[in-house]
Amino acid sequence: MGGIMGAVELLRRITHDPNVMGGRPCLRGLRVTVGTVVGLLGAGRSIEEVLAAYPYLEREDVLAALTFAAWRSQELELPLKAS
Repeated sequence: MGGIMGAVELLRRITHDPNVMGGRPCLRGLRVTVGTVVGLLGAGRSIEEVLAAYPYLEREDVLAALTFAAWRSQELELPLKAS
């Protein structure tokens, strides 16, 4: 998987369901949030350690979480002006 198409394919693994983890972005409808995976990686855990802790995840899930986090970090929040 490479380039934009690879990113699109990875992002299809990210799900949002108001009934699962309060609607936070999760991986494939599982009760594992993007924030959990990215937080573990940020704390120094390797992809292999994350997969060992969550054996039902796949390597592509971890990559999807990183791709989603990178995409979200590029968003701009603009203040709304009162009219």
